[in-house]
Amino acid sequence: MTAVAYACLSLVFAAGLELSYKQYSSAPRSRGMYVAGIGLVWGVLQLLSAPADSLALPADAVAIALCVAAGVCVAASNLLLIESLTHIDVSLGSTVYRLNTVGVVVLSYLFLGEPLGANKLTAIAFGVCAAMLLYGAPAGATSRALHNAFFWLVVLASALRASFGVLSKAALTYGVSLSTLLLAGALCWVIGGLSYAWLRERRVRITAAKLGYSVVSGTLVFLVVNTLILGLQEGAASTVIPIANLSFVVVLIVSVALRTERLTGRKAFALALAGGCIWMMSSVQV
Repeated sequence: MTAVAYACLSLVFAAGLELSYKQYSSAPRSRGMYVAGIGLVWGVLQLLSAPADSLALPADAVAIALCVAAGVCVAASNLLLIESLTHIDVSLGSTVYRLNTVGVVVLSYLFLGEPLGANKLTAIAFGVCAAMLLYGAPAGATSRALHNAFFWLVVLASALRASFGVLSKAALTYGVSLSTLLLAGALCWVIGGLSYAWLRERRVRITAAKLGYSVVSGTLVFLVVNTLILGLQEGAASTVIPIANLSFVVVLIVSVALRTERLTGRKAFALALAGGCIWMMSSVQV
C-alpha cells in the first residue's frame, strides 16, 4: 500500500474512534474504566504485533522519565476529550483536538529549538481563527457556561496531545524504541483510567457495555497509531500527517448524515480554516 492509502486509513480509524468516544460519553458511564479498558486492549494488540527485539526497558533515567511523561500526557488528553464530548458537539471536539499540531509547533520552538517560518505562523493564525469561530455556545445561560467550560477542557486536551508529540520525539532521540514508547503509553492509559475511576468517579465496576466499547475503541486506537506509522515508513511526514489529521472532516460528515448535529456556514468556514492550518503545518513531524 502507498503512504497516502495508510494515511487515509488512519484518518478513517481516527474518525471512528472519536465517534465511539461521543457515543460512549452520551450515557452516564465511568470514563476512567473506559480509558483503562482501551489501554488494556491497545497494549495487548501492540504487544502481540511488536517484534521481540524491539521491546527493551530504557537504561537512561531521562529516557524513562520522557516515556512516562509522554504516556501520562496522551492518556490525560484522551480522558479529557471523552469528558468534553459529554457537553459539546463531536465535530467541535474533534476539530479542536486535531489542532494540537499548533501546540506541537509552539512547544517545539520553545523547547526543541525548531524554527518558526512564515507558513507556520500563518497556519497558527488559521488554527486560532478556526477555534474562535467554533467557540459559539447555545443560547441558554446554563448551557452556555457548560459549553464554555467543556470547550476549554478540549483545548487542554489538545495541548496535552501536543505535549505528547514533543515528549515522544525527545524520547525517541534518547534511543527509546517506538514499540517501547507505545506500550508505555498504553500502560499509562490503564493506570490513569483506573486511578480516575477510583479517585474521581468512585466507581470501579466492569459492565458488558464498558467491555464492548473498550474492545472497539482499543482496537481503533491500535489501528490509528499503526497505520500512521506504516504511512510514515512508506512516505514523507509532510504528506501523511496532514491527511491523517483531517479526521474531523469525516466526523462532521457522519454527524450531519446521522442528524446528530447541524452544518452551519460558520462551522463549515471554521473547518476549512482548520484544514488549511493542518495542511500548512505539513512540515511538522509529530
